[in-house]
This record gives sequence, C-alpha cells and structure tokens, in this order.
Amino acid sequence: MVEEEGKKKEKTEAITKEEKPEEKPAEAEAAAPTPLIEGEKKKRKERWGVAHIYSSKNNTIITITDISGAETLAKASGGMIVKADREEGSPYAAMQAAFKAADRAKELGITALHIRIRAPGGHGTKTPGAGAQAVVRALARSGLRIGKIEDVTPIPTDTTKRPGGRRGRRV
Repeated sequence: MVEEEGKKKEKTEAITKEEKPEEKPAEAEAAAPTPLIEGEKKKRKERWGVAHIYSSKNNTIITITDISGAETLAKASGGMIVKADREEGSPYAAMQAAFKAADRAKELGITALHIRIRAPGGHGTKTPGAGAQAVVRALARSGLRIGKIEDVTPIPTDTTKRPGGRRGRRV
C-alpha cells in the first residue's frame, strides 16, 4: 500500500507541474492574435473600383477605374467580343466583355466595385440597352463584391430644341 501511495503522489506532482502555465511577458500576450468568436468573419482589406457602363441599343462599353475615376484600369466593349456589328449591343457580348474587364481588374488587385450605368440620354432614350443588366450580373458572378449601383444618365433640364420640327418627324 505504501508503494501505491508513493506512485499516486508522484503522479499528482507530475500533473501539477504540467498544468502550471509558464509565465509570459505582458508584451507577448498583447501581440498574440485574438481567436475569432463563433459567427464572426475575418475582415479582409478590400480595394474598391468604379465600373462605368455605357449601354446603348448598338453597343455596351465597360470601363473600370480606380475609386477617384482618374486612372483607367480595364476596358472592354461588345464590339471587341463579336464580329458582326448587329451583335455588339447583345447581352451575350456585354456579358463576355464584363468578364474580360473583371479579370483584368482582379489582376490589378480590385476586389469590390461601385457600378455607374449610363444610357444615351440627352434627346435620345433614357433607358439603358439590353447589355446593362447582363454586365451587372456578370460582374457579380466574376467574384467581385458589388457596392452601390447608380444611374448616371444625363437628363437635360433646359436645352436646345428637339430635332423634328414643329409638326414632328414625318415618316
């Protein structure tokens, strides 16, 4: 029995030695990263850009700039994708152009985009062409985060007279 008590004593001494935390300096504790709380996401640094989309009936032009709009990072259009002129304004050509521009922007480190959609405006139509919606969908699918989407179509407040004359365009 004495031997058993001696073994138990040795085991308890070994356990207490292992359980004792080693003393660390205060600086090391402050520098150690805090573990993530359940449900909390790790924040990553995002680099924002602006996608300027001009979409008319005949073509869709995509230009991706830095956040100030001063430096052009990537550009593509429907005419760069398809051969036939009549297909330049199609949603397919716009989508392929958007993927091309998004790949180039991602190479340069852009992770998120604000989108500015423009239609011909002025005396022309104020609604964007068929490619505008396809471009927004393609940019979202390409892995870029979408911020705000705004319409920047120029709308005249007071301007020159519309073409067509007093009695309108006669067909």
